[in-house]
Amino acid sequence: MSRRNDLKALRNLIGEAHDLLRTTTLPERRAERAYELLTAAVSLTDDLMAQSPMVELGKKGGKATAKRGSDYFRKIASMRKEHRGGRPPSKAGKPN
Repeated sequence: MSRRNDLKALRNLIGEAHDLLRTTTLPERRAERAYELLTAAVSLTDDLMAQSPMVELGKKGGKATAKRGSDYFRKIASMRKEHRGGRPPSKAGKPN
């Protein structure tokens, strides 16, 4: 939840600067350009606040599971049933 609070705080800071620049005039159209950039920043933070972080995590989960295959999970489940637990030992470090 702290990420969401951070985004809200960032949105409030950008919004305040956005409102200040709306009424300010600076030489060489600097205020207008800063106003345009802050408008884009406001819309980006609004979009980030609308997205759920769990959606991003869910996109990654199925890919890693698919790489391992069903045999891997069958082996892990059998180890749990026998109360052996943990991951299977690595075959790379064992001498034949």
